[in-house]
Amino acid sequence: MAKARKTQVSLETTPYYHCVSRCVRRSFLCGVDSYSGQSYEHRRQWVEDRLYKLVSVFAIELSAFSVMSNHTHLVLHVKREQALNWDQAEVIERWHKLYAGDWLSQKYRAGVELTVVENRLLDQHVKVWRERLHDISWFMRNLNEYIAREANREDQCTGRFWEGRFKSQALLDEKALIACMAYVDLNPIRAKMAATPEASDHTSIQLRIRKAIQSDPPSQPVQLSPFLGNPRKDIPEGLYFKLEDYLNLLDWTGRIIRDDNRGAINENLPPILQRLSITPKQWSALTQGFEKQFHQFVGEAQNVKEAACIMGYKRARGIGACRQLLSA
Repeated sequence: MAKARKTQVSLETTPYYHCVSRCVRRSFLCGVDSYSGQSYEHRRQWVEDRLYKLVSVFAIELSAFSVMSNHTHLVLHVKREQALNWDQAEVIERWHKLYAGDWLSQKYRAGVELTVVENRLLDQHVKVWRERLHDISWFMRNLNEYIAREANREDQCTGRFWEGRFKSQALLDEKALIACMAYVDLNPIRAKMAATPEASDHTSIQLRIRKAIQSDPPSQPVQLSPFLGNPRKDIPEGLYFKLEDYLNLLDWTGRIIRDDNRGAINENLPPILQRLSITPKQWSALTQGFEKQFHQFVGEAQNVKEAACIMGYKRARGIGACRQLLSA
């Protein structure tokens, strides 16, 4: 039986999560339907545009994404402290970018003075909205419901568009985070939809590369979590890797994926892998089978045990893969 989302997400354990949504019916989210010959390629931009809007509203950063033919991959960074520091006006304005609010918030925005009772009611509503504005489930709901409505309207049909609720994996440490980001960014290469990261349309890596080459010195896209450099063990606020190192890592990994001979893996590890003590064979397995290898928790075995204990799980599924591929 599927577990309730609240039992799968714990911000005390980690603020980073890998989320996957898949279509339920045969017609594609994007790409070309081989049965009808109809192209849905334009829907990729729907997803990308909606993501950019949502990260401008929610206290959730987008660390990586890829829009595939019948599913989407996201790596999200929940910034709870940011949401808690918003004042009442900020919460109301952000909520109204997505919803109409209620008569109290509308009166507030119109500059109408509220009574004491009305202010108390509005405070209660703002408290709920603040929680939702850093909630992964509400973020994914705003993405998937919007895309489903647009696709159903275009297809002139009704019914479910997604196979069910999105799948999420908690990324517990640096190794899990960087491996998952690479897995997401290289999805089009594994699917033979692109030959290089820069040619991978509608992915975070393409957006990062385009932004980097447009300016001197290279800049980073505001829609994505920035690479901050300055390596450290904890990852509370950003990506503590250098952008250049990550780009080199993906280029190196893409060559492995495109090489049919597993024995041809170059032993010269990029700096990120050297620092994280990940071998070439481990990295190859991580970036080509991340979803299949792991379940709810992803990280070093000890981190998985601790997260499972915090979340009240009797056992942690997939800990064997974590021990084999992510533990020193």
